Amino acid sequence: MFSLTTKHLASLLIIASVVTSIGCNTRGDSSTKAAQEAIETSPTSVTLTHGVDESAGELSAYIVEIANATFYLEKQGGGLSSLLDADGIDWIGFNNAKGSGWKGEYRGFPNAVHKQDGSYFHAMNAGTDPSTSKVTIETPKHVQIVFTSGNGKWQAQWDFYPKRCDFTMTQVSAGYHYWVQYEGVPGGLMDESDFWYNSADNQPHPINESFKGDLPSPEWFAFGDEKSPRMFYLLHHEDDAFLNSNEQESKQFVDKQQEDSHPDDYVSRPYMTVLGFGRSNKEKFLNTPQRFSIGFVESTRYAAVDKAVKNLIAK
Repeated sequence: MFSLTTKHLASLLIIASVVTSIGCNTRGDSSTKAAQEAIETSPTSVTLTHGVDESAGELSAYIVEIANATFYLEKQGGGLSSLLDADGIDWIGFNNAKGSGWKGEYRGFPNAVHKQDGSYFHAMNAGTDPSTSKVTIETPKHVQIVFTSGNGKWQAQWDFYPKRCDFTMTQVSAGYHYWVQYEGVPGGLMDESDFWYNSADNQPHPINESFKGDLPSPEWFAFGDEKSPRMFYLLHHEDDAFLNSNEQESKQFVDKQQEDSHPDDYVSRPYMTVLGFGRSNKEKFLNTPQRFSIGFVESTRYAAVDKAVKNLIAK
């Protein structure tokens, strides 16, 4: 699935030398600084190619490379099937084998529209409805790809920049709701070495610890692995306490939120994460256009992750 380009080889040589000298499991300031400097000196262009994601079941994909990540955006479903870090490790691990469940077919990002006037923006599996797509911007600094659902009621926009990716739900089917989810494998495998941070406190939490509650703004989550020098972050640019499209709906939403107090669920499954912005148990809460940013921070310190995601709010 993953072939080294000149860009990736240069980045990997830099990062390999850093990791060799400091050790992957070290979380100290020296490792943070060295890893960050390695990424900052790597190429900062955005490149788009067309190919297949072999590990996903030979699915056709847009392959987008940025400074420290490679995204496999599946062409028919409109969701990520793979997300490779600078070491070539896949943090999603999707495959389309029917019946693979948490071990493959459920995984992905954003997995946004599920049985809500269709099922869209998930890497193509047995339950995903097809979408069409178009590359609308392709420059060395910005690639934009727009997906439209097969029924024409939903539209999503992907924007790739040198150091991050934005997913924006630009059109919502009237009267329906969605969520935005990360269902994947931190560091390439779901195990006890994984952990998470979020905007609610500055402490690391074991991967099997759940979170139920509205995240404080700016809403973000980040996943790491003790064996990895980096973390994968997800940022919701809007505060989902005030997302509904009219005053009455907003009041009803806030009342319900106060009642159940968990619209941004995180739970672990035996083989993958289940983080859902705008999700409470299996209910979906988002019904207006919203933007989300994802990417890697080359550090495992809370302060570094918090600073990185907050710097994106103004962009």
